[in-house]
Amino acid sequence: MKIIDSDTHFDFMGKIKMAMTLSGLLILIGLGSIALSGGLRYGIDFSGGTLVQLQFKTAPDVEVIRDGLKTIGMGESTIQEFGSKRDILIRVQRSEEKLEAVGSQVRNSLGEKFNKADITIERVEMVGPKVGRDLREKALLSIVYAIIGIVIYISWRFEFQYAIAAIIALVHDVLVTMGAFSIFDKEFTLVIVAAFLTIIGYSLNDTIVVFDRIRENLRRKGKNSLSQIINASINQTLSRTLLTSGTTLLVVIALFFFGGEIIHDFSFALLVGILVGTYSSIFIASVFLVYWDARKLGNRC
Repeated sequence: MKIIDSDTHFDFMGKIKMAMTLSGLLILIGLGSIALSGGLRYGIDFSGGTLVQLQFKTAPDVEVIRDGLKTIGMGESTIQEFGSKRDILIRVQRSEEKLEAVGSQVRNSLGEKFNKADITIERVEMVGPKVGRDLREKALLSIVYAIIGIVIYISWRFEFQYAIAAIIALVHDVLVTMGAFSIFDKEFTLVIVAAFLTIIGYSLNDTIVVFDRIRENLRRKGKNSLSQIINASINQTLSRTLLTSGTTLLVVIALFFFGGEIIHDFSFALLVGILVGTYSSIFIASVFLVYWDARKLGNRC
């Protein structure tokens, strides 16, 4: 099935300046948002603390819950609805006490504002600050190891400049998606790290398909320049790229709207990442190859 015929002649390379400007703006806006908000909003996985999930018989007022928690002195807390309006997630910074004690304290403090019999403790989870730091470091290392593996594989399978081009595209995708998380005030957890690794794999797959066609066309180069060959290669793989991205997006959109609160942020990361990854495999990675070729020619002269 072809969405777009392989004989198309879209001038992607002619849109390089526009694409670079757009990417630069997206990254700057995202990094600016992260800087202004004091960093990403880390979940308990990374920051440490205690999570308490409560279920009420009737939908409670969040502000009343917030007032009730002030009496127990557990530091800053965040409160949000989880799924239905009757289910409430409470995150508190303090995590030295036993889980049962924290859950009971939260329930007892709210018993002054609500009927205690109407409040059920669904779950209590705790992560210490040291464990949170360790998880943060391991999450970062997992991404670094993935990038190193990608450089080694692509350098062996193609050439070193292809590996660098792919990494630049992947860094672009991660920065834009991370910026989107900051702008929309999404929580950054271990699940989101898994989403980022998924984005890296998906974007890389798209990029390698384009690279493979570029390498194939270079063998019968003729009088065409590298820019013309890359343009032709992107056009030839465009139908496959759009079909793959489109079908994957349909699934992710379904997860985003109907998958429930638990995987909402995960599906949001995939939604942004797939869109940005499709864009970067066409513009960002290929642009670097053109730049590399121009630099080599300049050195020869």
